[in-house]
Amino acid sequence: MDDERPEVLTIGRLAHRTGVPVRTLRFWSDEGAVPPVARSAGGYRLYAAESVARVELVRTLRELGLGLDDVCRVLSGRTTVAEVADAHVAALDAQIRSLKVSRAVLSTVAKRGSTVEETALMNRLARLSAAERTQIIDEFKEEVFGGLDDPSLRDRLRTFSIELPDDPTPEQVDAWIELADLVRDPGFCARLRTWMQLNTPVPGQRRPPGASIWWARQIVQTVAEVRNGGVSPEGPAAAEVLSELFGDADRAAVLRSLEAGIEAGAEHYRRLVARVRGQDSSPDATEELEWLARALRTADQT
Repeated sequence: MDDERPEVLTIGRLAHRTGVPVRTLRFWSDEGAVPPVARSAGGYRLYAAESVARVELVRTLRELGLGLDDVCRVLSGRTTVAEVADAHVAALDAQIRSLKVSRAVLSTVAKRGSTVEETALMNRLARLSAAERTQIIDEFKEEVFGGLDDPSLRDRLRTFSIELPDDPTPEQVDAWIELADLVRDPGFCARLRTWMQLNTPVPGQRRPPGASIWWARQIVQTVAEVRNGGVSPEGPAAAEVLSELFGDADRAAVLRSLEAGIEAGAEHYRRLVARVRGQDSSPDATEELEWLARALRTADQT
């Protein structure tokens, strides 16, 4: 038949010309993506030479992830490739975000050696909606900062947000999992509030002297330099450092604030927030803050 009509191809010849298996071509044909142009006397499907190009187009669209329904809509002119592609880009973006979250959760599970229960919790925290994440942070802010009478603090809180971006890195997802777990811990919130209360000024009075430690990174830098120079927190040189940093400020108040911040894990919290935001965080200052606390305790005893 096809020898007499060389422009007509059997399904076997079409498969040979395109490299697509007969079984696949038969399925595409049944679904209307590659319909036959005629039937032989024996009822076999026959295709035109133009069917080769159609098969190539169907294969290309299928390799790009389009379902046969979408392929048929494009080929029938009910939609365009551009319109379908736009929809599939959005779907692929969602799949990629989901895969990134899955990768981050599994990476964290492997790193922590988590149990099944912990894995389920981390997966739930990682997949919270933006509104659910905002609610967790708002409840945390109210628990820790609510009722503290400090205008500058209230201004900071209005703009204070911890947002996981739409396309987070695995590192950001990992940090969010840890942070979300942390801010839902009543013990952590209570310790952080105690620290904040020590740093909140009484109306009409100046800010407590210890508050500056946590906002002035030059204090940490100064301590880092003397630590690297081998200065002991119990030695006389440490007393000179304290005088340089705090002058005649109430050292006992400074120490109370410092110890409360260390106990609360304020430095770890600060770094987690920076990681979730994808910001470059200053180095971990825990060792410098502990050195400073030891120096203040020693000075208090002399």
